[in-house]
Amino acid sequence: MIKKLRLNIINGVRNRKINVFFLFLLMSFLILIFSKLSKQYTSSRVFTIHKINVPNEFVILNDSTAKFNIVFKTYGFNWLKYYFSNPEITVDFKKDVVKTDSLFVFNKSKIFLNKETEFGNQVELLEVSPDILYFKFDVNLIKKVPIVVKANISYTPGYDSFDSYKVFPDSIQVVGPNVNVEKINSIQTEKVVLENIKSDIDKTVKLKLPKNNKDLIFSSDEVKLTAKVEKFTEGNVKVPISLINIPNGLNIKYFPKSINVIYYTSLNKFNEILAKDFEVVCDYNKLSNNQTFLLPELARITQKVKSAKINQQHIEFIITE
Repeated sequence: MIKKLRLNIINGVRNRKINVFFLFLLMSFLILIFSKLSKQYTSSRVFTIHKINVPNEFVILNDSTAKFNIVFKTYGFNWLKYYFSNPEITVDFKKDVVKTDSLFVFNKSKIFLNKETEFGNQVELLEVSPDILYFKFDVNLIKKVPIVVKANISYTPGYDSFDSYKVFPDSIQVVGPNVNVEKINSIQTEKVVLENIKSDIDKTVKLKLPKNNKDLIFSSDEVKLTAKVEKFTEGNVKVPISLINIPNGLNIKYFPKSINVIYYTSLNKFNEILAKDFEVVCDYNKLSNNQTFLLPELARITQKVKSAKINQQHIEFIITE
């Protein structure tokens, strides 16, 4: 028992010494880091361009060479900011550039002029290259293109929608260089699959915008897909048959005089459907040689139903003097 107690005491002392050692090691490392970061360093970094206030009528064409290589001196703490990020130079196209017939021109002198805003007072700029950046541009074309919805919607039996679905907006504006915008005639949505729907649809859908579209501006990248879903049922109504295009002086007797029209509508409109909402005709001009029956057609269908059909295909007739 005494030996075990002594062993525990010795191990505790050793662990404490190890912990103290690592604590001093960590403190020494931190002091070294702070000492290094407190010194000034000279470094060279590539700065990309962040464009602001570009006139709406122009689009700046992407150019991978539009970068500045900047040599600067600063303290280590500031240096870390440029080392662990992708540094940028802001180019204001309202006040920092000069427009020629085919180019926007930016001189490196603007960087020194705006040094305090871009870098602060603890960064000393030593060298900036190249001396001038040239930005190619094109005149923007504004084009309105329709939205094409890729949707597969199925409803729970007994439910449906009159308009299937609506999309808002149904078109968007594309702004960009003529050569790019002219190729775009429509924009598709991402595929939407909705199954067993029995309540109203209200869904935001992303657009499948063209790839490599950095030179293009789209008025929206998503649309709203909506549909009013209702309970539906079938009904039928007996509608009188009219004969049309009968030659003068020809008398025709036909049977039956009326026919059942089967329609599909919502429960809300079911009681509103009347025979006068439909028109069924038989066109004598469509009678072929030796044909002994007429073909009924639905000439008019009310908008209060989603669909309608007639099952009886033949109307018997005879010609009388």
